Amino acid sequence: MTNWNADWIATYAPYLYFDRNEPFFPVRVGITVLEASGPSPSTRRTFEFKDPNLQCIIEYAIYWDYDIQHLYELEHVWVYVGRGSEVLDCDASFHGTHFKGLLRDRGNLVDGTHVKLYSQPGKHAFMPQADMFYLLPDLMVATDETAGRRGLLVTGPFDGVYSTDDETNRLVERYLKTFRFKPSMEFEEYRIDPALYTTWPELHKEVPLRIQNCLADIKEALRKEDSAHA
Repeated sequence: MTNWNADWIATYAPYLYFDRNEPFFPVRVGITVLEASGPSPSTRRTFEFKDPNLQCIIEYAIYWDYDIQHLYELEHVWVYVGRGSEVLDCDASFHGTHFKGLLRDRGNLVDGTHVKLYSQPGKHAFMPQADMFYLLPDLMVATDETAGRRGLLVTGPFDGVYSTDDETNRLVERYLKTFRFKPSMEFEEYRIDPALYTTWPELHKEVPLRIQNCLADIKEALRKEDSAHA
């Protein structure tokens, strides 16, 4: 479906919940509407349209300039829309894999079309219940002691689009450590501004430019810090 509009996409957009101490929020959302079996354009996943009631799958590729451990973050939410405009199901990404985003009793479906999802503090992977994050052994250290440890991340759809090196990774780690925090595990609702929506091809072109700008900002911020302590 190439003729989608922002109002229709907003009708099914997930309601996200971020930790009260979260330092980073989405800056762009790449939209793809899938209407037949095939691969996702933005991540390593393939879909099959076996349910005759399934009309389309809306893919929300949610982009952040920063994860607490690395420069850039891309997570996904997939909303399955039925032929009667109802929400049939939802999936949400989680560190390279995905889980069901819609609870079995559909108790986290708000206003009939919005799936309520919790974002892992600092790391942004999604779960339908916040208590599930306590199963992660590094829940608290990931946002604090190990902040910035992965530098400039190069994965998935951006393999070969840009590169990194030890010096870049060192600068990113140093910068992100200034944002380290302890999760409060108290979550506040965040609704995606439709102004953030774009097509996936446009977002794919935009990301390398955003990375360049972030690196320039990081170098300037650290230069000022060094000057202040000289």
